[in-house]
Amino acid sequence: MLSFELSEIQQQIKDTIARFAAEEIAPSVNERDINAIFPGEILVKLGDLGFMGIMVSPDWGGSGLDTVSYALAIEEICKVDASIGTIVSVQNSLMDWIFEHYGDDFQKEKFLRPLAEGKKLGAFCLSEPEAGSDATQQHTLAQKEGDYWVLNGTKNWISTARHADIFVVFAQTNPELRHKGIACFIVEKGTPGFEPGKKEDKMGIRSSETSSIGLTNVRIPEENVLAGPGAGFKIAMESLNGGRIGIAAQATGIAMGAFEAAVKYTMERKAF
Repeated sequence: MLSFELSEIQQQIKDTIARFAAEEIAPSVNERDINAIFPGEILVKLGDLGFMGIMVSPDWGGSGLDTVSYALAIEEICKVDASIGTIVSVQNSLMDWIFEHYGDDFQKEKFLRPLAEGKKLGAFCLSEPEAGSDATQQHTLAQKEGDYWVLNGTKNWISTARHADIFVVFAQTNPELRHKGIACFIVEKGTPGFEPGKKEDKMGIRSSETSSIGLTNVRIPEENVLAGPGAGFKIAMESLNGGRIGIAAQATGIAMGAFEAAVKYTMERKAF
């Protein structure tokens, strides 16, 4: 028989993040959304509480909790602010997961640890103008030059593009191999030729920025390739599978927040 009771730790996680959302996120949520203000200070506090590396092993700076705890945290955040929920979801479901499952020890120490501790932010760069839902059609090219890969192309609809410190970028190393030629590269903020574009003016979730990224002769050392050339498509698909849990938790949290707001309004409104 299945049990849907939360464990003591899961209930603590739910209560802690609900209290944080009410005290730290809610007071500024309208101003941040209207003016598209990035919630940098709030993200630092979430990192200090361990919510930027919820499922990551403590060996690499994470909280070592389960997927249910992660989903509960995202739900409670999105009840109040879907923008922050989006950023936290990308950090956990995509960035942390990729590095923990596919990074070597060097990559985990250099990139995963600061991500899991909330000291740095990450961005997942897969979509392109001609490769949205069909991720096999990568037009960003990576060519080998000695001990480096040189990347050229454009990425679209990238969350946290202008504030992220660490990026995972998917690029085609051999178009003839189609999806088997896609590789996953680690790019650090400030790398020459790697430039975020104009921030999109969105209809909602405006505190979570979305921008394009241009890559012009971006040189990436061999040590910054995750799991070797050809592993990129598998990495993208597997990480997105886990990411759908975060998306579902976001949707549930938004719905719960909307329902609670509607009930509150009906109890206050007077007509006739």
